[in-house]
Amino acid sequence: MIMNRWLFAIGCWLLVMVANAQEHRAELRKQRSFHTTIPAGNYSGITWLGGNRYAVVNDKAAESGFHLFTIDIDSVTGDILHASEHGFRSSGKMNRDDEGICFFPKDSTIWISGEADNEVLEYAMSGVLTGRRLQMPAVFKKAKSNKGLEALTYQPQTGRFYTITEKPMKGDSLSRLQSFGDDFRPINHWLYRMDAKSLEEREGTHTLGVPALAALEDGRVLVMEREVFKPKKNIGSYVYNKVYIVTPATENEGQLLEKNLLVSFKTKLNLTARSFANYEGMCLGPRLADGRQVIVLICDSQNQYKGFLKDWLRTIVL
Repeated sequence: MIMNRWLFAIGCWLLVMVANAQEHRAELRKQRSFHTTIPAGNYSGITWLGGNRYAVVNDKAAESGFHLFTIDIDSVTGDILHASEHGFRSSGKMNRDDEGICFFPKDSTIWISGEADNEVLEYAMSGVLTGRRLQMPAVFKKAKSNKGLEALTYQPQTGRFYTITEKPMKGDSLSRLQSFGDDFRPINHWLYRMDAKSLEEREGTHTLGVPALAALEDGRVLVMEREVFKPKKNIGSYVYNKVYIVTPATENEGQLLEKNLLVSFKTKLNLTARSFANYEGMCLGPRLADGRQVIVLICDSQNQYKGFLKDWLRTIVL
């Protein structure tokens, strides 16, 4: 009897392990750049508009607004086949250090978070501001202008917006993930702990933060963490990206979110490799023919810095 119970317990444990492995399994597809059809930019956020259409923000554009992209994705593998830019929709207002972007299909509008003012504002598809905004809790006034609201996502299935600051706000040791409803009012917030920097003995600077979010249909949220390491002469630089899954709906208000690693990858700049890509944007894309979900990522090349960097795109398949 004891042996049977022991075997039963082991069997249950193995089933849970297999289920978890399947749940968090992901395929990271090859990154690609399209220098003849996408102009050099500072692309910091991306959102899917349906079909092969996307809206992309540029945090150093002269005016606030968004680019229109088309991105063609292989319906079997999830690989990016081609991408091109199709113009900029300007609000006519000064760029707010536009960082995060999401599409609100209910009204066919675009929402953009800005680090300069730490506000999330609504734009018509023409690029013009509508006058509506998310009602940010007063605590976000503590956010620093260069480490503030960089990430933004919206999920129509759950009717939830989510945003988070790139780094913890002044006086905090943890970041705050904030949700909003379709009425643009705040609902709940949770705490999020970023990983510490990786061990690096060489002299240089590390920059860590959360640059992007993507809300899934089942209520879970993907959180991208990014670590950039730059030595004095740039050779040997790398970006270490990690995408975690959190489930806010299962946690109480104000609780620390449990996170599970979905995928991680490192891009480099050295004498033999120029894959360096500072990924700052992430969004849900289409589903593949077999039903798997595509996640689309875009990097900020700092306007193709000194000719070394490229405006990379890549996908993750869930």
